[in-house]
Amino acid sequence: MSLSLKGSSRSSLVTTRAQLEKLVSQLDAPAAAQVSSELFSIVTVLDSSIALRRALSDFARDEASKVALSKQVFTAISNGQAFTVLATMVGLRWSSPRDIGDVLELLGVETLSVAVEKAAQLEQLESELFAFAQIVSKNPELRATFALRSATEVRKSDLVSALLSGKALQASIDLISFLVDHPRGRNLESGLNEFADIISARKARMIAHVVSASALSPDQVSRLTTALTKMLGHEIRVNVSIEKEVVGGLSIRIADELIDGTVIARLAQADRLLAGKSA
Repeated sequence: MSLSLKGSSRSSLVTTRAQLEKLVSQLDAPAAAQVSSELFSIVTVLDSSIALRRALSDFARDEASKVALSKQVFTAISNGQAFTVLATMVGLRWSSPRDIGDVLELLGVETLSVAVEKAAQLEQLESELFAFAQIVSKNPELRATFALRSATEVRKSDLVSALLSGKALQASIDLISFLVDHPRGRNLESGLNEFADIISARKARMIAHVVSASALSPDQVSRLTTALTKMLGHEIRVNVSIEKEVVGGLSIRIADELIDGTVIARLAQADRLLAGKSA
């Protein structure tokens, strides 16, 4: 999902995501999936009340009172990990009241991706969401049913369960069900595409692209993998490429994050420092 978050909300997303990843990394797959379900339930409630969104995102309001309000509204999950995350969020700055719900939805998808990753089924989840999007795009009647805004005797998520139970991962059913019952201004296909982008980003964060001047031994690769896994809080796969131009050291890219420790990078940094002193 591509969120249009302004400065304070972007910073708050980074803080919240780091906390959640640390919490979820210690859970097994079913427990992580439960956290995701609770995050989505919070989003649903927040979307139903602009007054609540404003109250929880008002930085001028006392943080303790916002946490207390959250406990009143979300009593059923007040002892869970999802509530711990929400309690942190209400103490942070948000550029818009809606941003809290948007970030919680993003984190809900990411958390469910972690749960599926723990079960080694992340690629299956991605492919099932894509396949369902294709089915909907080729079936005008089904697309029209999911696009209906008026209340019906059967919830749209019940239709999803009837179509996919026993044929797809529960995580796929959960994500699609959330989208059809709570589209949040999107059609189903665009929502599925957004969720697929989040899962793809999760996969990208699991791969470290390492550039080295010389080949690394299996032991070196193993130690680097262990160090990166410990640093990031989830399993990392290391892909190594050799480029003699870097002279020495390692350049490591994980998604859009670059850790550059090559000799060339260090020389370039020294040149910038020297240029600054002579100016």
